[in-house]
Amino acid sequence: MRTETFKMERPNLVKPGENVKIIERPGASGYSYIIEPAVAMSGCYKARERILSEFGIVKEVQENDRGFYVIVEFDE
Repeated sequence: MRTETFKMERPNLVKPGENVKIIERPGASGYSYIIEPAVAMSGCYKARERILSEFGIVKEVQENDRGFYVIVEFDE
């Protein structure tokens, strides 16, 4: 299992246990990922760190002074 963190701007867009779809966005310095439909975005990943799964399960939604973070688990 692989766990990754996504930044979410508003609360209650996803909940723990939800199955989410991600899309990959190639960029000049690597790849980033978006939880559809534009719920949350990942940081940048190098080619060897790419997320291979198209779907994941939300394990936790965290809130701190910087915003909301979605922890997603992938079957990799």
